[in-house]
Amino acid sequence: MYPELFTIPGINYTVSTFGVMMSLGFLAGYWITCVRMKELGLDPEPVTNILIWIMLGGVIGSKLYYAVDVSIREGYPFFDLLFARAGITWYGGLMGGALAGVLGCHFLKISTPAFANAVAPALAVGQSLGRIGCFLVGDDYGKATDVSWAVSFPQGSPPTFDAVHPTQLYEVAWLIPVAAFLWWRRDKSPFLLGEYLVLNGAGRIVIEHWRVNEKVLLGMTEPQLIGVALIVIGSALWLYFRKRGLPLGNPA
Repeated sequence: MYPELFTIPGINYTVSTFGVMMSLGFLAGYWITCVRMKELGLDPEPVTNILIWIMLGGVIGSKLYYAVDVSIREGYPFFDLLFARAGITWYGGLMGGALAGVLGCHFLKISTPAFANAVAPALAVGQSLGRIGCFLVGDDYGKATDVSWAVSFPQGSPPTFDAVHPTQLYEVAWLIPVAAFLWWRRDKSPFLLGEYLVLNGAGRIVIEHWRVNEKVLLGMTEPQLIGVALIVIGSALWLYFRKRGLPLGNPA
């Protein structure tokens, strides 16, 4: 486990492994999306601008979600949580990034459905790299266990000397095949992003069985409830675009 890589002299700023992996996730997503847009006959040049929108929207959304959620559940000051370096939540990032992506497509006059189909495999790849970052800093690990591949995180967030399920890697093991499946489906699916949402939600529902989050409703944890919502939203969008029957590159 390597939570910190180095400290920049002069400004005393620590570069974390999570930050590096998150950056690699954005770069990988950029490259995959450009390749896909070229396949669709779309101009890949605006991708840089849209992905900057998505990156900023994702970071802002993740911090807002974290600050609101933790301040309500645990009573910590909202603004302390909002401006802390910790607290990057994937769900908030997805919501913020999605909103920013739609606005970016609108202002740059790019087909939102076509861009959504182009970016779907990239999301799975980028998320898997981010989860490797979570593993390296010891965040979002699972329950204590005696399985042979269990890991302890003495410098984790929070630290634990118990051997626990490395649920971050479980999610990577799910997302990489999902990315390959989405790439295979890229010219077959009426709405590839919908398939990503369904598969992502299903994976999170299962992996939550090994995590430590408290059950909040109907015997499910908050991430599991969000996973159910992702399945419902993804399925609804998939059925909607299937009914419309538009080509993937259609500018509607």
